[in-house]
Amino acid sequence: MATIHFKILSILLLIVAFPYTEANNDNVPKTTEKKTEVVVESTLYCQSCEHLGTWSLIGAKPIPLAKVSVTCNSHKGHVSYYKVFETDKNGYLYAPLEGFKMENYILDHPLHSCYVKPIWSPIESCNLLSNLNYGLNGASLRFENKRLHGSKYEAVIYAAGPLAFCPSKCAQDHY
Repeated sequence: MATIHFKILSILLLIVAFPYTEANNDNVPKTTEKKTEVVVESTLYCQSCEHLGTWSLIGAKPIPLAKVSVTCNSHKGHVSYYKVFETDKNGYLYAPLEGFKMENYILDHPLHSCYVKPIWSPIESCNLLSNLNYGLNGASLRFENKRLHGSKYEAVIYAAGPLAFCPSKCAQDHY
């Protein structure tokens, strides 16, 4: 008989206590974790005919809405991240690497594992790839101690040197 009363009392206590535990969870301040994002920036140009084959950007014009890829490889040589981005109206590339993960913090670090390549130019007269800053094989990244801070967001920005396409017409004239 005592065990039946004990079980009933235990069940009643659980029923009474359960709403209070739920209410207490709502009052606990939630910790918000600051999101850190890796971002790559660069600028894409159309190189002038006078400086074709050099790394000079004298007379170059920015290419708006061009396609640029960012590729990252793991320390094992496998592609761990790939995405195509578009430059803005000034030829500027701001590429947040959403979903980029490093298996090994040192070996898979963006400085060592990521590179940027121009893919497509919307300007038909300037659509041949240039090797400016090694764009043909992929421009490496550099850290310039640049960060953007927000209340719940931080962006660590890596830069690739300026990249370029060259005009197809002068390529025929120079060869």
